[in-house]
Amino acid sequence: MQFRHPFDPETDGDKLREECGIFGVVGAKDAANFVALGLHALQHRGQEAGGIVSHDPEHGFNSARRFGYVRDNFTNAAVMDTLPGPIAIGHVRYSTAGSKGATAIRDVQPFFGEFSMGGCAIAHNGNITNAVALRRELIERGSIFQSSSDSECIIHLMARSIQKTLAERIKDALRRVEGAFSVIAMTRTKLIGVRDAHGVRPLVLGRIGDSGWALSSETCGLDIIGADFVREIEPGEMVVIEGNRVESTRPFVQATPRFCIFEQVYFSRPDSILLGRSVYETRRMIGVELAREAPVEADLVCPVPDSGTPAAIGFSQESGIPYAMGIIRNQYMGRTFIEPTEHIRNMGVRLKLNVNRALIKGKRVVLVDDSVVRGTTSRKIKEMILEAGAAEVHFRIASPPTAWPCFYGVDTPERSKLLAATMSEDEMRDWIGVNSLKFISLDGLYRAAGEAQGRNAKAPQFCDACFSGEYPVVPSDKIEEGFQMKAAE
Repeated sequence: MQFRHPFDPETDGDKLREECGIFGVVGAKDAANFVALGLHALQHRGQEAGGIVSHDPEHGFNSARRFGYVRDNFTNAAVMDTLPGPIAIGHVRYSTAGSKGATAIRDVQPFFGEFSMGGCAIAHNGNITNAVALRRELIERGSIFQSSSDSECIIHLMARSIQKTLAERIKDALRRVEGAFSVIAMTRTKLIGVRDAHGVRPLVLGRIGDSGWALSSETCGLDIIGADFVREIEPGEMVVIEGNRVESTRPFVQATPRFCIFEQVYFSRPDSILLGRSVYETRRMIGVELAREAPVEADLVCPVPDSGTPAAIGFSQESGIPYAMGIIRNQYMGRTFIEPTEHIRNMGVRLKLNVNRALIKGKRVVLVDDSVVRGTTSRKIKEMILEAGAAEVHFRIASPPTAWPCFYGVDTPERSKLLAATMSEDEMRDWIGVNSLKFISLDGLYRAAGEAQGRNAKAPQFCDACFSGEYPVVPSDKIEEGFQMKAAE
């Protein structure tokens, strides 16, 4: 069953979307059930499709891949009974590389390969920035690709490696890969986790009782299965877990860590822990910094739900302006409709959000949102607030202007469609049609994320390319297609 979006073309895609979430378990009875729960907790990272691969000695490797939500596909006993064994990995997907909006089942991960020393399945979060060049080289040498995903390159690179073990072949393959990757892989007995040298995308290690281990994109995935958080997999680290042993190596050339700062702003769940800090607390502090940098006289502070909520709470606490739920989210709409009518499609954001008219009427309202991408959703929300009788509308944005596309595993419009790439802040304010529009500064965002001195201009502590245009890894495929990097200052 294919899914169709109910949103009109203007607002569809007006948020940055993380590409995927990954989860793996070893040493637990019916590991696939744990993986399904972990993927459910990571559903915010990808709602398009999901897959699980498991292994047990009697049945070998088994897989299930489905379109749609984890809850609709991997809570079914008939499906889960086909995934026995003490080791399993899984993946939830929102496509960036490959076919967008028309994903084929062959693009759904994990990917699997059978090698001379046994089978191996791989789940990848991130984006390979030299995938086009690698794919071209591999096809010329005889590789036959089954998907349009950049992640499949890893399996083919492993097949061409001359290393004697699967773990060494994974190292060999990932040394050829550029871009961002957190990878979870499994053999018959081993669970493997790897992060790229910059550590752009997250990956954490957890303990299940006395004998089990888990790897997850976020700590919220560990919480749902009752696993204890052990530590983050470090940038450039590879862990191989077998039995009670966790072996750590550093297979890549050392690089400066550049964790994606937008994980702090939007992608990760607020109940997760990143870099030793509560995501919720970081987002609340973003609101505090915003109130200090961009004060305004108003009657109410209202979040654009749900991603603007922690920052709105922080803004309210720092400014003294009362916090209120001026916009209510329809929690039961779901992501998509089957065969929506033209009338429903044209309703746009009203399907998801409704204004609390009795609260808003006659008030000066501060709306706090996580970002402005194309700005079309911001315009529609502003219209709804004004129609409800608000006296003034002020936007405060919990991230700097998004002026550059991300090439590291985030679905971003091309640069010409990013509002901040073509307009100044004042021009954006006039185009959206609000009384004021202010973004947090890059320094303010860094302070909220725990860097007391702000951003180190010569050596940024995070990947903030979507704001600064400074890419830690050159996007070679995109440059080949004509993308223009930011000129050196």
